[in-house]
Amino acid sequence: MTQESSHRSPHRVAMIVSAGSNPFELGVATELFGLRRPELPVPWYAFELCAATPSVPMHAGFFQLSGVAGLHAVDRADTVIVPNRPDPEAAADPDVLDAVRRAAARGARLVSFCTGTFTLAAAGVLDGRRATTHWRWADAFTARFPRVHLDPGVLFVDDGRVITAAGSAAALDTALHIVRSDHGAEIAAAVSRRLVFPTQRDGGQRQFVEHPLPDTADTSLGPLLAWAQQHLGTGLSVTGLAARAAVSPATLHRRFRAQLGTTPLGWLTEQRVTLARRLIERGEERLDVVARTSGLGTATNLRSQLRRRTGLTPSEYRSRFGPAR
Repeated sequence: MTQESSHRSPHRVAMIVSAGSNPFELGVATELFGLRRPELPVPWYAFELCAATPSVPMHAGFFQLSGVAGLHAVDRADTVIVPNRPDPEAAADPDVLDAVRRAAARGARLVSFCTGTFTLAAAGVLDGRRATTHWRWADAFTARFPRVHLDPGVLFVDDGRVITAAGSAAALDTALHIVRSDHGAEIAAAVSRRLVFPTQRDGGQRQFVEHPLPDTADTSLGPLLAWAQQHLGTGLSVTGLAARAAVSPATLHRRFRAQLGTTPLGWLTEQRVTLARRLIERGEERLDVVARTSGLGTATNLRSQLRRRTGLTPSEYRSRFGPAR
């Protein structure tokens, strides 16, 4: 850790806890942002739980949460997390909505887990934005908040200063994505290894939508994906993937859509961009080498794909996430 990083103020994360909040999502946020990680060469987060009331009954009354900060914690946070709501169609706490609006007005990053998207939408901070929520509530959400561009088919959506996650388990994907955005792929990979959880992959859009490897009894794609990740720099194509799987390209396309929610070409491109990012983070400065090793082919394509997915040029990405000099 450099002297500069050791004196940098930690990024402050506040999680709002409401009556009926899911303990799983609270645990995810605490695990990812609240535990000290002295083994990592970056300053970690300062995490705080807060609520509108001194005592909060958790989901199904399993336990009461007390001793947390008041909503004033939201006003000093760099990232504010809103958890699920057991009845998303019920009116949200006005004090919570006001706190969310204040956070949005001063430029804090807003994050929702599961049906917490309803809270962000009720606060008016999702109007005109792309977002997601649990698929079960997608129709109700769209009917109530027509000005939000809902995409219920993804794990999470990163729309700049607002990040929305789908179901409860997607909170873990989202939290790892935040770590990766803040500290780079190598740090996120180190955290995911500590969690014994697979490192996630970016999806095919600027919003960093990610899809995990399939974890089902049908392993038709699992071995293929593992093999392909070892051959990204070999000029691998969709036709080559289909031949490896002994299916037609059309059948492969249907399987990718069903299991990963993306196309074979979209998946290949994301894997290659992810590999390119890791090479840059590890110190490789020759763009032609990064492009060739990752399978992106040319430095021009590397620049285009990296900017499309991260908003950064290779030099900007290296400055932010490359090795400390």
